[in-house]
Amino acid sequence: MTDYTLAEASAGLRAGDVSSRELTDRALDRAAKTEAELHAYLTIDHDGARAAAESADSAFAHGRDAGPLQGIPVALKDNLITRGIETTAGSQILAGFVPPYDGTAVQRLKGQGSVVIGKTNLDEFAMGSSTENSAFGASRNPWDTNRVPGGSSGGSAIAVAAGSAVVGLGSDTGGSIRQPASLCGVVGVKPTYGLVSRYGLIAFASSLDQIGPITRTVDDAVTALEALAAHDPLDATSYRGSFPNFRAELDDAVDGLKIGVVRELSGDGFEPDVDAAFQRTIDSLSAAGAEVIEVSLPSMDVSLSAYYLIAPAEASSNLSRFDGVRYGLRKDGRTVEEMMTATRAEGFGPEVTRRILLGTYALSAGYYDAFYRQAQKVRTLVIRDFKAAYEKVDVLVSPTSPTTAFEIGAKTQDPLSMYLSDICTIPSNLAGDPAISVPVGLDRDGLPIGFQIMAPALGEAVMFRAARAVEDLVAFDQRPSMLEVWT
Repeated sequence: MTDYTLAEASAGLRAGDVSSRELTDRALDRAAKTEAELHAYLTIDHDGARAAAESADSAFAHGRDAGPLQGIPVALKDNLITRGIETTAGSQILAGFVPPYDGTAVQRLKGQGSVVIGKTNLDEFAMGSSTENSAFGASRNPWDTNRVPGGSSGGSAIAVAAGSAVVGLGSDTGGSIRQPASLCGVVGVKPTYGLVSRYGLIAFASSLDQIGPITRTVDDAVTALEALAAHDPLDATSYRGSFPNFRAELDDAVDGLKIGVVRELSGDGFEPDVDAAFQRTIDSLSAAGAEVIEVSLPSMDVSLSAYYLIAPAEASSNLSRFDGVRYGLRKDGRTVEEMMTATRAEGFGPEVTRRILLGTYALSAGYYDAFYRQAQKVRTLVIRDFKAAYEKVDVLVSPTSPTTAFEIGAKTQDPLSMYLSDICTIPSNLAGDPAISVPVGLDRDGLPIGFQIMAPALGEAVMFRAARAVEDLVAFDQRPSMLEVWT
């Protein structure tokens, strides 16, 4: 059962072949066997999960069906506010914080009968690409426990890859869903900005953050996104127009589809095995009838620099609320200023501190125009480059990550090297467009490689069409070999 896809589990529940309690117990059992090595979760809600599973089974027994997520075990990144369950965002400054309400995305899943297994580990306040920055310890990749799972939604990607959840929720500010999905061999989606409510997501960079699903298949990702996407009056940035039909083109062939290969997102800095798997996938799409066109996006060369000014600037503002006054950690001081200084110095880890300092500097008097405003101009160039490209092609493609999973500790002392892990994923966040990572093979060390598909805003339908085609053509069905030990 821990190998079930969402579609298989949902069908089994409706056919009476399996109960939600059975699915939940298997997920909890898998977590019990794997957590000592993987550390995917920060909190596992055994009692709450079993109660939710029994409620879902009772609903089925009485003919009530809230949709395909009913009875399905899900894992939630620990920056998603959950009523009655500790929510830390991976930071000591929020240790012990138990929210009095559920965020909108969590409400939607619970309202459709999902079973919350627990809260997953992440880089502190979602700032990182390896899930090593968590105040509560690093997570490990189920394909090789000496390597990182990616980040910052590493815990949710691990849970889905290892079978302790059927669906995971993450947040994606610069690639934090897609990059760990790539490194863990699963599917990860960043929707169009505004399609999924951010209400109840602990903010990192508000103009970039977006919640999305991590699943085992493209079809599962569509189902999960259908459950999440809706207008929310509690989120001022929530999309108000007509929502796309995510399944409209899902079963269409790629014959005639125009696919743009981004020239700037390959070559130097990309591992040979990653480049080779990417090219094999492109060749398969071409052989299936897609029209492959090389596309240049000149602003890609400076998008990383722009991101690491905009995101820290927004973070420095968003994280100012964690001051020891209202909630979370509070250290003593003779004055309010001393109390705040002591609280923040002890509560924030080094990466969060680094980004707060970068952002505060970029917003300071005398530097605002030179740094933050200039970065926003570059962001406009990125948006224009994407818009021009989508006038020529239906989707854009690139590797999801320039490397496969690297060893734990390999990049912690080199922030720039770590930041470069997101070079392929950041542009879609700057533009607000949707993107997906699909696994397409293994490197020579047996580590997963992801293939990224990007689409114009509200272009999820064509994005999923291309992703399903890649999935069918490549037929990636490998699972981590360590699962045999944990079964």
